[in-house]
Amino acid sequence: MNASTPTTTNQPKPAHVVVHGNARNFRQGIVAGKHRLRADEPVSAGGGDTGPDPYDYLLAALGVCTSMTVGLYARRKQLPLENITVSLWHSRIHAEDCEECATKEGMLDRIDVEVELNGSLTDEQHAKLMEIAAKCPVHRTLTSEINIRLRPAH
Repeated sequence: MNASTPTTTNQPKPAHVVVHGNARNFRQGIVAGKHRLRADEPVSAGGGDTGPDPYDYLLAALGVCTSMTVGLYARRKQLPLENITVSLWHSRIHAEDCEECATKEGMLDRIDVEVELNGSLTDEQHAKLMEIAAKCPVHRTLTSEINIRLRPAH
């Protein structure tokens, strides 16, 4: 085959995130591109608390994306936004206690997100940035139908 011949395979592209663990404890090593991270469970859950737990990473992904999206929009529109602080909490709630939820039975996951915007923003600019905050790609992913394909490694 020469260099101009396209190749087609059904092989998935190389993973960008790889997680390594063992059966002895909850500690996990994470490789994300060129970055190395660690995850664990808190001592109260049987872990060693050597890193954030899986839900902390989920919340961090949403918080980082929210902040980046708001900051990018403010830069593009040259808004006087100086700092962004996104605080997040995960909880489980009874579906019957959620007025805005379609599901009315069982338990639901709830993520509360608090966005603090600092700068000389008008009320209209602040409102627009809060609207943009809900449009970050991770927010959209978490609020859409998600199809996770689990398969054994080859």
